[in-house]
Amino acid sequence: EYAREKPYDLAFIDLMMQPMDGMSVLKEIQKLSPETTAVIITAFGTVQNAIEAMKNGAYDFLQKPFDLNGLQMFTEKVFEYHQLQKEVRELRTRLVGIYASKIITKNPIMLQQLELGLQIADSMLTVLIEGESGTGKELVAQFIHEQSTRKEKPFVKVNCAALAENLLESELFGHAKGAFTGAYKDREGRFEMADGGTLFLDEVGEIPQSVQVKLLRFLQSREFERVGENITRKVDVRVIAATNRNLNEALQEGSFREDLYYRINAVKLTLPPLRERPEDLLLLIYHFINKFSIHSKEIEVAPEALKMLTSYLWHGNVRELENAIERAVILARDGIIHPQQLPEEIQKTDLDVTSLLSLEQAEQQHISRILKVTKDLDEAAKVLNIDPATLWRKRKKYGL
Repeated sequence: EYAREKPYDLAFIDLMMQPMDGMSVLKEIQKLSPETTAVIITAFGTVQNAIEAMKNGAYDFLQKPFDLNGLQMFTEKVFEYHQLQKEVRELRTRLVGIYASKIITKNPIMLQQLELGLQIADSMLTVLIEGESGTGKELVAQFIHEQSTRKEKPFVKVNCAALAENLLESELFGHAKGAFTGAYKDREGRFEMADGGTLFLDEVGEIPQSVQVKLLRFLQSREFERVGENITRKVDVRVIAATNRNLNEALQEGSFREDLYYRINAVKLTLPPLRERPEDLLLLIYHFINKFSIHSKEIEVAPEALKMLTSYLWHGNVRELENAIERAVILARDGIIHPQQLPEEIQKTDLDVTSLLSLEQAEQQHISRILKVTKDLDEAAKVLNIDPATLWRKRKKYGL
């Protein structure tokens, strides 16, 4: 009756209530108020029923008897989870349909960075996107461009680390005929190509000092000259820069200009590495399986292979995961990805961990990782190849 009148943040449900049992109350609350976080209260003899309730959508269970201090700490933990889920839902609602087909995430930090990108999309503010290689910096830059009024204009990319100093200046600003050996005709640079749109400067920390001066001038005045020419040109370009370096260290070393740093750092987005996005791992694994198996039969992942994929640290981030899944799908002749179809370094994952830890420590670490990347206890137990009751006992043993 209360749930019908208004939504509640938290609901504590005793399994052994009368006249309506707790499982029925849980199902009713989920229908009436799906955003309510439900906790089951259970006695020792009904723990298995509580685990069953968690499969059906309860967040956790509280075992009787409990004291008030324990209840307070437990409630604070549950409420923190509820607030986080609420924030994630709100962000996903605002962003749904915008990025979902390209940027696969339900990680709160990634969602917050995308929300910030959405807020400043229509401004002329220069954006600096920081993150390790393979975290999706270019995708986020494209996302900002596509949500701006510039979306019908060009999105032009330059990898600043891929060109020598003299070639980078010409690539960015263009050159006049005869400006240097091989300059047989006038050529417009990337700034002119991006007029009206967005220029994405990848690996901006690798730009040499001589080109940094010219870039700084452009950001201040929107003006530049082609190499070998004294005609001043002006274009309307929004600049988004990205780096996998710590630019503060580059400032200390003197390899990056401080005034340029503050110009490109009007808004900073920091993308977390994949190892800090455990809730995204399974989403991405199955997204890439679907992507690469589009012209073949449905592909499944053997439990042992899934253990390896979810335990590996992914130093190359999403790009490394995508490459590993593409290879595995091609090699999965029987429609199943087995451990031997994964790259050798991923197959060694468990060996690397257990060689440094006791068997008990390795088990605790592995269970902890699996719990982070699965949606519920039932799925975690399936990946671990144990029954839910055994998983519950191990969680209790290790305090997970």
